[in-house]
Amino acid sequence: MKAVFRSLAVASGVTLTLGLIGASPAPGTPGNLPGLGPAATSLMHGDVESTDSTPLPGPGRGGRLAASSVPGGVCAATFVGSDGYPVSLCTAYLDGSPPQIATPVVTLFHPKTAQVLAKLPLAKGGLLGGVYGYLDDEDRVVVADGTGAILRVGHHRTASGWKLTVDDRTDASRHLGGDGITGLAPDYRGRTWFATTNGVIGTVGTAGRIATTRLPEGEALGNGLTIHRGGASVLTTHALYEMRAGADGVPRTVWRRAYDRGAARKPGQLTWGSGTTPTYFGPGGDSWVAIVDNAPVPKLHVLRAADGSTVCTTRAFAESPQGTENSPMAWGSSLVIPSTYGFQYPPMAVTGDSRPATAPFRGAMTRIDVVNGECKRAWSSHDRMATLPRLSREDGLIHALAYGPYRGGPQQLGPVNYVGVDFATGKRVVSKKVGDAPLDEPMQLTGMIGPGGVLWQGTVGRMLKVGR
Repeated sequence: MKAVFRSLAVASGVTLTLGLIGASPAPGTPGNLPGLGPAATSLMHGDVESTDSTPLPGPGRGGRLAASSVPGGVCAATFVGSDGYPVSLCTAYLDGSPPQIATPVVTLFHPKTAQVLAKLPLAKGGLLGGVYGYLDDEDRVVVADGTGAILRVGHHRTASGWKLTVDDRTDASRHLGGDGITGLAPDYRGRTWFATTNGVIGTVGTAGRIATTRLPEGEALGNGLTIHRGGASVLTTHALYEMRAGADGVPRTVWRRAYDRGAARKPGQLTWGSGTTPTYFGPGGDSWVAIVDNAPVPKLHVLRAADGSTVCTTRAFAESPQGTENSPMAWGSSLVIPSTYGFQYPPMAVTGDSRPATAPFRGAMTRIDVVNGECKRAWSSHDRMATLPRLSREDGLIHALAYGPYRGGPQQLGPVNYVGVDFATGKRVVSKKVGDAPLDEPMQLTGMIGPGGVLWQGTVGRMLKVGR
């Protein structure tokens, strides 16, 4: 995903840091993390491996708009706690005292009516500082604010109604060099990893100890961190890093793999470089890591997490031009990649000029299977996905908001549909109108499938509850 408002080249190939490859991986099994909230609803990309999949079923064929509200901003990530209450990380259009534009706000919603129950504005830093967060085992949102603090925001019922409060605060500002935290993720040892826009990577231990390292000058980050049992994956505008933190908590590079970042940002992407969040998948659930590069004809790269060697590579989409700002979905040894090429983000959301300046948002999505060491395309479609889709391993559907087929003219106006796409065939099996753009422009925001077959999805104007 991507958060909508987001605040050199070195030698290619793989470089290894001696002494790390043989280190034993962290304990645990995929999905079993200490200190994390409900496994299916506490992370922006579905799990720490960023598979953008869930064991919960979605709305499916009965999908309908069950409720909605107007939160006064764009909600880029939504979590559902063990008590069933949705809580979102939003960017308010106008909030605070005195009023400020683009203020980060933690927002609590009613699980039945979708109405706003409470808000907590945070200190403003970068426009999307702290959008990548998660829910801990006390249903608190772990998020960074503009001061360089990592907060745990809880929601509490009081005599006068619901209230959001900062229950815990870790000041990381002196470790950041004036930079802002843009990514947060828990790991299998109970630590919190963080990353800044300009390449400070750090961990916060269970006792609050902070340890950091810095990536090469000129490499920026526009995506979240991805965690697996063996370490963490960090994708910059130039290269993919596999990192590991020892007993001292200091993140160290296990390997680095440069990729083709192309000549410039593509239309439908936010930065110059890969737009994907790395996805761990494959044997054991996390043996491989996948990204899509920003080459003129984008390629999918599937690498071994242990050493960065290539499992397979192929063109990411069957047709050109295409590209993606969204994370691949993963299930078993398969990946599903949606295209965002030509999607029109607001001017304040993007960094640098794109080449070409604009392009039609024709849409594309493809499934690629890794079979006997080869990347094999299973299907391709022209679906115009308008949110980061979520794959349900329970019902076998890919759930999202989407537009109809491109027919020329205004690209992102008209009906906005809830859709369910068959993972096996790539065909839409359900498409039901839930809104109209521009009021409900989905902005490639990330939704959350919660218990009971409910999809919580933010748009430019509303929070939608799509139910059965």
